[in-house]
Amino acid sequence: MQITLSPVRREGRPTFERLGDALVNDGETFDFSGVPEGAQLPAEAVASDWLAGPVTRIAGELHLALLHGANAPQETLFPDLVQVAGDGAVPLPPYDATAPEEASA
Repeated sequence: MQITLSPVRREGRPTFERLGDALVNDGETFDFSGVPEGAQLPAEAVASDWLAGPVTRIAGELHLALLHGANAPQETLFPDLVQVAGDGAVPLPPYDATAPEEASA
């Protein structure tokens, strides 16, 4: 499964887990096993507020984009592609930027 992360300003930090051709988003499972080779499932067909575009299957592998980061640090706004080879948690880059401390007078 290849996951592209797209920045968006919104509250909440989702969790994602891969289970075969399914993606578990905050405990809700979205099964993409029915997406055939070369086909696209539009984001509107998936009841997830975190899916940023269509789900496609290319060379047998699912490709999808997820929204990320209400206040992500600059270096993680457009992170590298996340390749998830097996089942388990989807590793996400840092989510919140730490506000710089005010200098004391």
